Amino acid sequence: MQKNKSLLNILKAIAFASIGFLILYLLYRSQNAEYQVYCASEGIPAEDCSLLKKVINDFRSANYFWIFLIIACYIISNFSRAARWLQLIRPLGYQAQFWNSFFTIMLGYFANLGIPRIGEVIRAASMSRYEKIPAEKLIGTIVVGRTFDFIMLFFFIAIAFGLEYDTLWNYLNEKANFGGKLQSLLASWLIWGMLVIGAVGLILVYIFRVRLSQWRVYQKFLNILKGFGEGIRSVLQLERPWLFVLHSINIWVMYFLMTYLAFFAFEPTAHLSATAGLLTFIFGAFGIIVPAPGGMGAYQFFVQECLTIYGIDGNDAFSFANIVFFSLQIGANVLLGLVALVILPILNINK
Repeated sequence: MQKNKSLLNILKAIAFASIGFLILYLLYRSQNAEYQVYCASEGIPAEDCSLLKKVINDFRSANYFWIFLIIACYIISNFSRAARWLQLIRPLGYQAQFWNSFFTIMLGYFANLGIPRIGEVIRAASMSRYEKIPAEKLIGTIVVGRTFDFIMLFFFIAIAFGLEYDTLWNYLNEKANFGGKLQSLLASWLIWGMLVIGAVGLILVYIFRVRLSQWRVYQKFLNILKGFGEGIRSVLQLERPWLFVLHSINIWVMYFLMTYLAFFAFEPTAHLSATAGLLTFIFGAFGIIVPAPGGMGAYQFFVQECLTIYGIDGNDAFSFANIVFFSLQIGANVLLGLVALVILPILNINK
């Protein structure tokens, strides 16, 4: 039974890694084709025209002072994440150690590089082992933390949309004549019919809510909504809820700085503004959501797409995305994950 479970986990890791590599390969292939056209127009011989070599050279020429700064921002964000988690654990009646909180979080991120989304389970299981806290209670605190992460993400999306509304609108129009399509859609009987049907549907749900409550799908949906509500209420009951909110803000400000400061590490992006950094950060966040190791491939696609809005050449945008991705996912997550594997047993040698 245990062997079958281990084999299944290995197959999952291979499958998710394959998704990431496939996206990255397809992105590289399409970008390499454009790079070949550029080389031909500039009279550069085909044997001297390799996008892979360009990416490697861009890595070598990057300003590592800024790379170290974005890694520092990453560590600071996780200090806040560790402190915020301890705040949620204390009302359960447990006093966990800060370094156990920090390094189990790092271990979780490290595990995500193998099997996406398994990191939260590893994080809870590791903390449970070292602090003798029931794992199911820790999972509950992680869900509360993630609830606030979603709130912060939408908050930053709203800020980015407000500051870069014209830029986004022009981009959507160029891509798909979004403005014209939106006008025709609003004038369409279909959209108005859907709105009417939606309104009637909500009224019917309210009228037959007692009968619907017996349906399993309806119960699951309500449980999800209740979970979010309970998560928010639990934060209000903390000893210092304002500190929890400050840690949440700091986590996401550090995430933004990790993208913005990276602009200065790469000459083609060094002139971009903070608002460009904010929008690039949001685009990259959508890439991280994709179930591939660390969002590999999808992250590069979204970041490259965003940078082209600001006139950055596609090949340079591809290089920038890889510099940021591999500096954080490989340089930070792998290194800190390995440190966590070594140091956690040492910190808890007497437990």
